[in-house]
Amino acid sequence: MYRSDIRTLPFAGRSGLVSRLVRTLSEAIIRQRERQSLGHLDAHLLRDIGLSPEQARIEAAKPFWRA
Repeated sequence: MYRSDIRTLPFAGRSGLVSRLVRTLSEAIIRQRERQSLGHLDAHLLRDIGLSPEQARIEAAKPFWRA
């Protein structure tokens, strides 16, 4: 799975509204990518990480803004 390091993004070291906005959007994008990846795993790989296919389907179906 692809995962960005939020600390390397522009504005990450700055305080304020722009920093929070960039961080929030970055986390939402990462969350969506991880959920898409989870949705593509087969039953064997899901068992390896302790999830059932139904649990993975539910997680993958969540919108990006839901943690």
